[in-house]
Amino acid sequence: MTSFPNRSEAGKALAEELASNAYHDPVVVALPRGGVPVGIEIARGLDAPMDLVMVRKIGVPGQPELAVAAVVNGDDPRFVVNESIAAHVGLTRDDIERMAREQLDEIARRRGIYLRDRKPVPMKGRTVIVADDGIATGATMRASLKALRQRGPARLVLAVPVAAPDTLAELREEVDEVVCLLTPQPFFGVGAHYADFDQTTDDEVIRLMDEARELGQRREGHGPR
Repeated sequence: MTSFPNRSEAGKALAEELASNAYHDPVVVALPRGGVPVGIEIARGLDAPMDLVMVRKIGVPGQPELAVAAVVNGDDPRFVVNESIAAHVGLTRDDIERMAREQLDEIARRRGIYLRDRKPVPMKGRTVIVADDGIATGATMRASLKALRQRGPARLVLAVPVAAPDTLAELREEVDEVVCLLTPQPFFGVGAHYADFDQTTDDEVIRLMDEARELGQRREGHGPR
């Protein structure tokens, strides 16, 4: 396989690969927005709950494209700081946390839209499977993995349909396991490996997260597996 028809089909292919591993007490965590159509297929395939990890980049003042840090989620925010860049531009931890407040507000706004009043899915002691539609530079994924590791999972699994080989090699240090279906060389971008790579909309994320909640409610209604 050199490409996927769309994110949903990529998610189904990943789910099939992951299902053979018989993970203990899995939970799927997707990066919105593009990771959600992938993640829901994994959640269906593994009969697992699903949550979101919300990441916002914190740019250097005057150079917003240069990330000095990232902040992950809002209720219990976790910061991942690029120490070398912070030192080079003279920013302290207090400076970065002050700059992050606007991004935390945006995370809270988006989480409210996507999940409404739902509480975060517990992750401590569980197998946490982190899903996205692909990885190029890996900056947001690296921040997500570092923050999720702090939540105490028993096992942290990175699951993506396609990734740049060099980036994936670096991210292996952050997780216990990597499941990736394609590592093309040369790598021309995530979208090059999808026939349909249209942007995932907010409405689609809301619909899929509502479905994830309904799946969870049905699972609880059936009692323990």
